[in-house]
Amino acid sequence: MKVAIMQPYFLPYIGYWQLLSAVDVYVIYDDVNYIKGGFINRNNICLNQKPHWITLPLEDASSNKKINQISIKKDKTSVQKTIHHAYSKAPFFSSVKPLLEEILGFEDNNLASFVANSIKKIADYLDIKTKIIISSEIEKNNELKSQDKVIDLCHRLNATHYINAIGGYSLYSKEFFLQHGIDLKFLKVIHPEYKQFKGEFLPNLSIVDLLVFNSKKDLVSMMDSFTLVDK
Repeated sequence: MKVAIMQPYFLPYIGYWQLLSAVDVYVIYDDVNYIKGGFINRNNICLNQKPHWITLPLEDASSNKKINQISIKKDKTSVQKTIHHAYSKAPFFSSVKPLLEEILGFEDNNLASFVANSIKKIADYLDIKTKIIISSEIEKNNELKSQDKVIDLCHRLNATHYINAIGGYSLYSKEFFLQHGIDLKFLKVIHPEYKQFKGEFLPNLSIVDLLVFNSKKDLVSMMDSFTLVDK
């Protein structure tokens, strides 16, 4: 059983979806502290050939609150307008516009619920069949921290393999995981290049960029464009 555990990121880059596709069970880590300046409520798109932030406006966000304790402000029209301005002339914009409108129109303004819904909607679009579980809905020992908390979750899910994004390479010990009967690996993206509007290719943008410039068939094939790295 392959498991991954990740915070809910807003319209994240391709590696997030590759990780989701690579495991049997994906845990959305909604009951950990919110990180300011991260990707939980924002991401980069391409606007005028440069990376540009799109950000969900939050109510009283604090790193002392759990992600699922934070609310989004009701007015998300600026995000929708920015995406339209950036990509309305992209080849597949009209095809994915209803999907993006459905995501941004989701009525639950709890940050964790809103982002989790967007993850599920895009996973469905990409034909990813992985089981998605919400961390706060799992009975577990919430007193544990860091690796111990991850190990506890893995045991509760009967995991034999734990796959993490490459960004967490320095956070976890392979020996520690093996001591608990779990094989640890890290997913490293081999980022596919595709035609954007013009100029130099900009990698690692929001999935929105990939959705508007690639067919669904091509996107599905990109889910395998990665390697698993040992530590």
